[in-house]
Amino acid sequence: MKTNLKTRRGFTLVELLVVIVIIASLAGLTAPMIIRQRKKADQTQAVNNARQIGLAMFEFETEYGRFPDSNSAAEVTLNTETTIPMTGTDSNSYFRQLMGAGYTLSEAMFYAKVPGSKKPDGNIEGTSALDIGEVGFGYILAGTNGISTAGNPARPYVVTPLLGTSGDQFDKDPFDGKAVILRIDNSVTSLQILPSTKKINLSPGNDLLKTGPSTVWGDSTTGTPTIAFPKLN
Repeated sequence: MKTNLKTRRGFTLVELLVVIVIIASLAGLTAPMIIRQRKKADQTQAVNNARQIGLAMFEFETEYGRFPDSNSAAEVTLNTETTIPMTGTDSNSYFRQLMGAGYTLSEAMFYAKVPGSKKPDGNIEGTSALDIGEVGFGYILAGTNGISTAGNPARPYVVTPLLGTSGDQFDKDPFDGKAVILRIDNSVTSLQILPSTKKINLSPGNDLLKTGPSTVWGDSTTGTPTIAFPKLN
């Protein structure tokens, strides 16, 4: 008695090509969504970290009367005898004052996923504290003076992701076209970066550093607002 054996036919080349095209098409459709979700997660992390910076800043102001500047760096060193270096005009140096004064022992809150940044390694000994690349936020002063909560509560003083190392332009890529702004009332907002100028509007017609009677900075009698940029790789 003969047994009929059914032979199993494999995929033809055409069928394989069709499957590959379908998979590639699906990947092409989902890839932008995945990238956007990743950028949204990075933005959320920056928002949460900015709030933590704000809390430490409030504690610093309570003791020193203002947010960090070059004068308060000398005061912190005198009061604490810290070995963390705090002289410099970059945001890393100003933020180190929060660590030197003991208001935080974590580098994590200063991280934002921007080009040239790296995740902090947790080493806060001496010059290793907030090393190059471990800070992703810029810091705004009034001239060379640290601002305080006595000013307009809508004034921004911690911002990311900045573009370059001067001016007030933002990089639209890291957070899908948004800039993260910490104000002195400790509110954190995400504002749209304007494609034409790469700047943001705090209110209609008023960009980040604009001064005048109708702006958050007013007539800037305490000094023209300037940005201390982070040291990035």
